Amino acid sequence: MTIQVGQKVRIRTFRDNVGRELQTKTGTVGVVQAPKIVDGGKMGFVVTFGDNTASWFFADELEAVL
Repeated sequence: MTIQVGQKVRIRTFRDNVGRELQTKTGTVGVVQAPKIVDGGKMGFVVTFGDNTASWFFADELEAVL
């Protein structure tokens, strides 16, 4: 899946353990704001949500919303 800035995405899963607040985002739709290089050069994406929170995710944690 190719992810682009401005695209709507749904949080599918988490690769690592995350805090309780972030766990509540599973299934939530957000908008990709920027790419982010993480974990030794792998690509991640900063996603913002309707409640004005943001976090970064690996591409395989996201699914495109059409």
